Amino acid sequence: MTGGSAELVLAEHRGPVLVLTFNRPAKLNAWTDELEDRYFALLDDAEDDPDVRAVVITGAGRGFCAGADLQLLGAVGETDEVSATGRARRRPRDVPLTLRKPLIGAVNGAAAGLGMVEALYCDVRFGSPSARFTTAFAQRGLIAEYGISWLLPRLVGRGRATDLLLSSRMVDAEEALRIGLLDHLVSTGGVVDAAVAYAGELATRCSPGSMATIKSQLRDDADGTYADSVARAESLMLQAFRGADVIEGVASHLDKRPPNFPSLPVRSTDVPV
Repeated sequence: MTGGSAELVLAEHRGPVLVLTFNRPAKLNAWTDELEDRYFALLDDAEDDPDVRAVVITGAGRGFCAGADLQLLGAVGETDEVSATGRARRRPRDVPLTLRKPLIGAVNGAAAGLGMVEALYCDVRFGSPSARFTTAFAQRGLIAEYGISWLLPRLVGRGRATDLLLSSRMVDAEEALRIGLLDHLVSTGGVVDAAVAYAGELATRCSPGSMATIKSQLRDDADGTYADSVARAESLMLQAFRGADVIEGVASHLDKRPPNFPSLPVRSTDVPV
């Protein structure tokens, strides 16, 4: 990877937490194909790195991500390619949703359009007082892209999702917390530090295997019935009882010591890069 593309998303290890920073501050971290490739490659690396147990994503400067770079988006009508920037997709845009490890958003400024979607792909979102959200699509002549019409109603309800998608109005940090776009509002201290502290707690106190399974349950049960969820949980619970993590989890609690859970196994299937 070239030095230039490597600088589009910065990677910093803070103990078991990997901090990834979108790094186009002069453009409010507007999305490009090169930034996407770098981000997804870093997530792929984190997926099978035993030293990484949680990932925090944030933006450099004043913005989280201002969405697709509009200078590139302006050429979309001149091509039949499926990408908004005129390039056929190499990988699904929702790659972050497939990460088995916790993905924590540290929203430090504007998250607009695709940038808002990237924030919604996170499992938990922290926000600074300057965090702002806008769907933006309708004001650009676009549609609800990248699965936001599925994600947003499940976070804020159908009525609020309709409002935000149709109006593209800006939502400030306090409203974002109230309606569920943010899970934590960091009024004192840095939002990245708060997100890293939370991610560090997950990394040191919680079983990576348990968290990966819980993430899959949340995804698989989203459109199923309650009975299906219970039945699936019964099967998964029996598997958990046979595993080493339950033994370690109970023993560490009884011994009043930090747990020593094993890392996730390397994925058995190939992931395109």
